[in-house]
Formats: sequence, C-alpha cells, structure tokens
Amino acid sequence: MDESKKLLEAFKLFDAANAEDPNKEVVEGKEYAKELLYAQRMTDILNQFEPNASEALQLTARCQHICRWEIPRDSYEMNRVGYLKWRQELKKFHADKASAILKKVGYDEETIERVNFLLLKKQLKKDEETQTLEDVICLVFLKYYYEPFLIKHDDDKIISILQKTWKKMSPKGHDAALKLSFSKKGLALVSKALSDH
Repeated sequence: MDESKKLLEAFKLFDAANAEDPNKEVVEGKEYAKELLYAQRMTDILNQFEPNASEALQLTARCQHICRWEIPRDSYEMNRVGYLKWRQELKKFHADKASAILKKVGYDEETIERVNFLLLKKQLKKDEETQTLEDVICLVFLKYYYEPFLIKHDDDKIISILQKTWKKMSPKGHDAALKLSFSKKGLALVSKALSDH
C-alpha cells in the first residue's frame, strides 16, 4: 500500500473508532460523535496551519483524542494531581490505540514510534512537529471550544486558561490565533489575558 493510501486507511479506522463516542455534539442541526468531530477539526486546522505536514504529523493530529471517552475524567480525583494523572494516562492510552491501528494498516515501526513521540508531546518547544501539533490543538480549542467554554466559567478562570494556552504556542501559532474571529466578550477576555501576560 502506498503512503497516501495507508494514510486514508488509517484515517478511516481512526474515524470508525471515534464514531463510537457516546457523547454527541450538534453543529448546524446535525449530530456528530464528539471525538470524531474533534479529530476532523484537527485535520482541517493542521491543513490550514501547516499544509506540508509530514505523514506522521497528519496521523497524530487525526488520532490525538482517539477513544478518549473510555477513560473519563471523573475516574480520577477531581483535583490538580488527579487531572495530571488522567492526562498522562490518556496520552499512553491514545498512543497504544493509535499504534494498534497503524500496525494493522501496515505502517513501519519508525512511523509508529514517531506518532507515539508526538502523541506523548515530547520535547515541546524543541521539536518542531510537537510544537506544530500543540499549536493546532490550541487553535482548535480557540476556534471551536473557547466560546461555549466562556458561558460555563468565570472570567478569571478563562483568563488563566487563555494565558496557559498562549504560553504553549509558537509565534506562528499566536499569529494564527489572532486572525480567528471571536465574540465581543471572547475578544475582550483574549485582550485582557494578553495584556496581563
């Protein structure tokens, strides 16, 4: 199987796994499995942000949250330690799930290891592709999930999240984020977060 055929086959299997998500999101009157929609948004933003992304990076973006609902947040203590533990477990879980699918499709060990490296977010700020992945994750959050999030949390919490998000991004990521359109309140909080930064 040539590379592009393998990529499409892997996407198909990642999407089939994510289509099992019992959590749903409605967009313009159409219902989607939450993680399937998230994965497709990751691919869309990656294609805009880094059109020449390597195959490993394209694969990673598509499976970054694969089957996330299988390890719910509330299965860990609802505090900072519990949250960090949950995030670590999830990264390993996503890497294992993705590896099994990539093996099935016939990817070589080197590609699988690279996808794992990226999924585990190794060498953020040092590895260019890990950084690109992080930028794309932050852009997907800001474009699709930030506004609904605003309604649920107080301004101080939002400002703190925005500052943490900004810190993880590269200058290229910052430029892309500032081109997104926000609501009046959304924009005001972004401006405040950056001016207090």
